[in-house]
Amino acid sequence: LEPKAAAETGSSVPEKKFRVLVGVTGSVAALKLPLLISELLKIPGVEVKVVTTERAKHFYNPREIPVPLYSDEDEWQLWKGRSDPVLHIELRRWADLMLVAPLDANTLAKLATGICDNLLTCVIRAWDLRKPLLFCPAMNTAMWEHPITAQQVEQLKGFGYTEIPCVVKKLVCGDEGQ
Repeated sequence: LEPKAAAETGSSVPEKKFRVLVGVTGSVAALKLPLLISELLKIPGVEVKVVTTERAKHFYNPREIPVPLYSDEDEWQLWKGRSDPVLHIELRRWADLMLVAPLDANTLAKLATGICDNLLTCVIRAWDLRKPLLFCPAMNTAMWEHPITAQQVEQLKGFGYTEIPCVVKKLVCGDEGQ
């Protein structure tokens, strides 16, 4: 995915950047958003934008996110009339790949059943299924082990989305598990 330098190709035309749209939801794992963005920006040729849910904002400092950050408020401020752009459609057009990390239990349930009541879920509902969408479930082990969670994860995989599996570790709440 690394673009060739213009000098290597003999062309002065810059290579197209690979555009990653990161979705972040209200899991405590959203604490790691600044680290995730920092690591993505180390990849040559990658451009990043973030779509956040309102609940996710509780877990990170927006000033630590050095890329454009969009939320529900932006969706409603952008559109004033018929000819104005619709943010969730503009973002899905912009991105080459979407990564939802973390994907909390609430948003997982919304996506699996087609609910699109915020900017992030609207982007995903409008997602171009020819482009990759990766999701990283992150929730308490008890929530993860509930039977409905496996069904919802399978539903997303049935849409063609790719699961990045949970890891086993000590959770913020003190539990240990997935």
